[in-house]
Amino acid sequence: MKQTTLCYIEQENKYLMLHRTKKENDINKDKWIGVGGHFEPGETAEDCMKREITEETGLTPLSYRYRGIVTFLSDAGNEQMHLFTVNKFKGNIIDCDEGILEWIPKEKLLSLPMWEGDKVFLRLIADPKQDFFELTLTYKGDNLTEAILNNEKLMLH
Repeated sequence: MKQTTLCYIEQENKYLMLHRTKKENDINKDKWIGVGGHFEPGETAEDCMKREITEETGLTPLSYRYRGIVTFLSDAGNEQMHLFTVNKFKGNIIDCDEGILEWIPKEKLLSLPMWEGDKVFLRLIADPKQDFFELTLTYKGDNLTEAILNNEKLMLH
């Protein structure tokens, strides 16, 4: 199973989002996502998150929170994603070779073109009562068919 990270960098009630517009044959083409990527050999989830943030944004995380593990099951393959939020960082944003980085107000996030499953975990990390969670998202093609949070099935739509 592929191991990846995804991080939402917070500042002034906004998240730094990546509009994936630059790569050909990108499963995330034209969607808005957080910052992250695949583990390199020997990396922990935290190591991967820090490296990916620096590579994609130029920023260095100073304070972060490990929010959950999201398992994706799909006909395109399975993936385990380690989800983080960062609320303190240093550095200046650089151009990203995967798309356009933009600060988006949190209240506007769910109106952007994104995966349905991303909306599920964005709601979870917005909930101040939500601790570390395990979420399994099942896709058929681009369609989210099932979401299971901490062993309980969620109602979709």
